[in-house]
Amino acid sequence: MKEVMALIRLNMVNPTKEALAKAGFPSFTCRKCLGRGKKSVDGAVVQAVIDTGELPMSPVGEHLTEVRRLIPKRFFSVVVNDDQVEKAVKTIIEVNQTGNPGDGKIFIMPVCETYKVRTGEGSTDKIN
Repeated sequence: MKEVMALIRLNMVNPTKEALAKAGFPSFTCRKCLGRGKKSVDGAVVQAVIDTGELPMSPVGEHLTEVRRLIPKRFFSVVVNDDQVEKAVKTIIEVNQTGNPGDGKIFIMPVCETYKVRTGEGSTDKIN
C-alpha cells in the first residue's frame, strides 16, 4: 500500500474530490495547510521595483513584497494499493495541471500497516 499526498490550490478542491471519486478513490482526507514552493519573488528585485515607484500600492503589490508569505493550500491524502498509485497520481495531475507555478506537488509514501479503529482489525496487504 502507498499513501499519495498532494498539495493543491484552494480552488481545485471540489474538482479533485469529484475526479478521485469518479476514478474509484472515494476515501481520502483533505485539510487546510499553508506553504510555498521553491519559486518565490526575489526580494532584491521587488525592492528595486518599489524604489523606482513602478509597483502599485495595492493588494497585488503587497503580496509581491511579502517574499516569505505562506500561501493557503489544501493537502489531500489517499491510501491506495500499490497497483493503483499511477492511476491516483494521474487523476490528481489531470485535474490540477495548469502549467503555471503553484499547481501543486505530489508525494508517495509506503504504508506498512492499517487498522480499523471500530474493530481493531489489522491489515498489511491490501486496503479493506
